[in-house]
Amino acid sequence: MNIMRSGWLFLLSCLLHGALANAQQVDNAAGRLLVEDFLSKVTTISGRFEQELVDASNAVIEESSGTLHIRRPGQFRWSYKYPYEQILIADGVNIWSYDVDLEQVTVKDQSNALGSTPAILLGGSSDVLDDFDYVGSFSERGTVWVRLRPKDTDSGFNMVELGFTDGELTRMLFTDNLEQTTLIALLDVTFNEPIDDQLFAFSPPAGVDLVGTPVAKPPADL
Repeated sequence: MNIMRSGWLFLLSCLLHGALANAQQVDNAAGRLLVEDFLSKVTTISGRFEQELVDASNAVIEESSGTLHIRRPGQFRWSYKYPYEQILIADGVNIWSYDVDLEQVTVKDQSNALGSTPAILLGGSSDVLDDFDYVGSFSERGTVWVRLRPKDTDSGFNMVELGFTDGELTRMLFTDNLEQTTLIALLDVTFNEPIDDQLFAFSPPAGVDLVGTPVAKPPADL
């Protein structure tokens, strides 16, 4: 599959490298409000995504696509369909990564794995903004971009940009400490619709290699 470089991901790449000259500044309060409303009002997200990883010279390292389901706080499922099948599931206690081709499952303690990474903005609670500094906002081609910087310098990321179109989250850029940037376009997205509990449940299939030890879930009555 060839993700359309003439489409949104190309525009995101241009945005990243300062090639879009018509950006307009947005009132800081309005930019912050977009993020605060997203965190306080959006409980579920479902849709498709297209993703690129580019290096500091704007060379594409990897292209991928698939589907996503998020239920805040604490649960998400990213299912990569291209270029290979991989499933990432946060069940509220553990994060499971299942590489179908390698027949390998890796599990990590969710509370330690997410930290101040961009994923916490999508799947965390409404107070996650406390872990980020607000940098500024601007508008480009109908999308308002809000820039945030993780306060934790060891998070692996130095900048997060969230793009809102008509008030809804549609685009994301994550820049890491290696000057690599992940560009994500959200497509066919629905918000605040029920999601089946089973999408956030995972048990390693028989015969796969398990790397790591899952944290036991607390009893349901606690």
